[in-house]
Amino acid sequence: MSLVEKIQDRSAKIVVIGLGYVGLPLAARCAGVGLRTMGIDIQQARVDRINRGESDIGDVPSEILAPLVKAGTLTAHTTFEVVADADAVVICVPTPLSKTRDPDNSYIIKALESVQPYVQKGQLFVLESTTYPGFTREVMVPMLEAAKGYKAGVEINVAFSPERIDPGNEKYGVKNTTKIVGGLTPACSEAVAALYGSFIDHVRMVTSPDCAEMVKLLENTFRAVNIGLVNEVALMCRKLGLNVFEVIEAAATKPFGFMPFFPGPGLGGHCIPIDPLYLSWKLKSMNYQARFIELADAINSQMPAHVVGRVQDALNDQCKSLKKAKVLVLGVAYKRDIDDFRESPAISVIELLEKKGALVDYYDPYVASFREDGHVRSSIADLSQLASYDVAVVTTDHKVFDMADIVARSPLVVDTRNATKLVAGAKAHVYGL
Repeated sequence: MSLVEKIQDRSAKIVVIGLGYVGLPLAARCAGVGLRTMGIDIQQARVDRINRGESDIGDVPSEILAPLVKAGTLTAHTTFEVVADADAVVICVPTPLSKTRDPDNSYIIKALESVQPYVQKGQLFVLESTTYPGFTREVMVPMLEAAKGYKAGVEINVAFSPERIDPGNEKYGVKNTTKIVGGLTPACSEAVAALYGSFIDHVRMVTSPDCAEMVKLLENTFRAVNIGLVNEVALMCRKLGLNVFEVIEAAATKPFGFMPFFPGPGLGGHCIPIDPLYLSWKLKSMNYQARFIELADAINSQMPAHVVGRVQDALNDQCKSLKKAKVLVLGVAYKRDIDDFRESPAISVIELLEKKGALVDYYDPYVASFREDGHVRSSIADLSQLASYDVAVVTTDHKVFDMADIVARSPLVVDTRNATKLVAGAKAHVYGL
């Protein structure tokens, strides 16, 4: 029986490597349509939790995960032996930047090395982790072919399909977000399209893995550049004495030719601050400078420092110094209503404030604690002592924050998200971005 036929009659076995924000939603969706799904993760605690039917990923509630685990449709493992029994293997591991801000593909390489002993003829291997155009063809294919000597596109199938997970998005998830797939050959494309088409509403096939890799980078470069633009507009409006949010909201009334993006304390998350730099790095190797990407990165990277400057200005207006000031940062998740703090600009804001001598605490009901550079920080328990801080800095606009109460009880507020816009009454002590 062919791989496509196995997928169609739900007898195919799927392995998902990496059970984080991308892998677990994918594995749950796959198992949810009856495909036997085996997840692999190097974190024993996470594997044990999943096998108890408990989820630590907001997009996969335990009420959805537990029945899949109980039915045996979804299991989690720390070892790679299950790959030998798989019909398709999907890699969903992190791809961060190195300390020199170059692509770090070490997690993908390690996953491929772990897979190599178990490669079987006829299997499909799909990479979802974001990387630069050409990686699948230039790095992944040779590693898989070296394992057993099987020819990619002939004896094994290889494809790239960029993840499009948006944590916390209540409208779009795995099922109803169009999936881009690019196979090494037409047969590879047919196989990967059949796999994703079995549990995703719409699949869009492109001509190559390189094209699919570029699609992902374009999506996030588009967002990074436009956010960089509005962040610079925010700096311009500050110079001109204008409210940048009022300007953008008014411009957004135009029904054509304008798409609103909003400024903030900087870029966060695993994709937008990182992915465009993968493309920039690749093009440098081809003697081409990606100027838009580098300019947007420079602007976005300076926003935490701008926020600290606004805090300093606000305190100065009250004849207070930033040094020894008690500062409460509200929210360290990189966006509202999620627990993901990867690359969060709030963390940079905290570090910069402390470098200037401020005494900083944070409050985030979604992030009880986090580790940064070997140091663990913990959220304060609640906002009962809010009035004791010299200034509250809104870096994440969680819906659970009672902004009217925060404004009423804080001596001073610096709002980087326009979260206080609907708070009635005088707000002379509220400073915007």
